[in-house]
Amino acid sequence: MSRPDANSQASRAREEYARHTDRSTYHGSLDARLARALMDETAIYSMIGEEGFIRLVAAFYRQVPGDPILGKMYPTGELAAAEERLRDFLIYRFGGPQRYIEQRGHPQLRARHLPFRIDRAARDNWMRLMNNAFTETALPAEAVQFLRAFFEQMSLFMINH
Repeated sequence: MSRPDANSQASRAREEYARHTDRSTYHGSLDARLARALMDETAIYSMIGEEGFIRLVAAFYRQVPGDPILGKMYPTGELAAAEERLRDFLIYRFGGPQRYIEQRGHPQLRARHLPFRIDRAARDNWMRLMNNAFTETALPAEAVQFLRAFFEQMSLFMINH
């Protein structure tokens, strides 16, 4: 899709969102489809930049050692490397520099996570920590809505037990 089409699609989505927010039956949260329509993925990097991803991922990983499920999946000596991988993946995925691809190749997210037992409880804890990170970093609401929808979908995809 060309950039003008993406911009007009985002404009239409914003108008649709504005119409919904005036209705008493609408509860003010975007569903995943509307959040995706509001912007293309590269707009996230343009909006929060590398610094936003650095802050978000750091806020997430600060919580990991204290989590009873996730803390066991991340040996202390490997937290910094895991933080770097997630940060670089997100930066690449949402329009920033291609460091992740240059260093690690295709993401193969599901295959890379198969060695870890990821059940619904682990997924829910991961999302809880990420939601806490969103609160801590106070990124723009539009970016948070888009990223939250992405993480909700991807974290369900990662369940392997």
